[in-house]
Amino acid sequence: MARSVWKGPFVDGYLLRKAEASRASGRNEVIKIWSRRSTILPQFVGLTFGVYNGHKFLPVHVTENMVGHKFGEFSPTRTFYGHGADKKSKRG
Repeated sequence: MARSVWKGPFVDGYLLRKAEASRASGRNEVIKIWSRRSTILPQFVGLTFGVYNGHKFLPVHVTENMVGHKFGEFSPTRTFYGHGADKKSKRG
């Protein structure tokens, strides 16, 4: 279910502070975040975030097309190795 429009997008407070600090410093370093549920805002465009997927931090470079999506969409938590039926057909 989508979030109500009148509430606005959800973003963790520490995330905004980290992004502003990174912009002010001028260095293009990876910002480590754990908040996969936060919405990507226009202020984040051009920054690189290390989004935690439960195992490691995956670098996500934010572009204009990502605005409005969640950080978790760009950092998969499961590794897909293929379907079991594919392995049987390759053996023969």
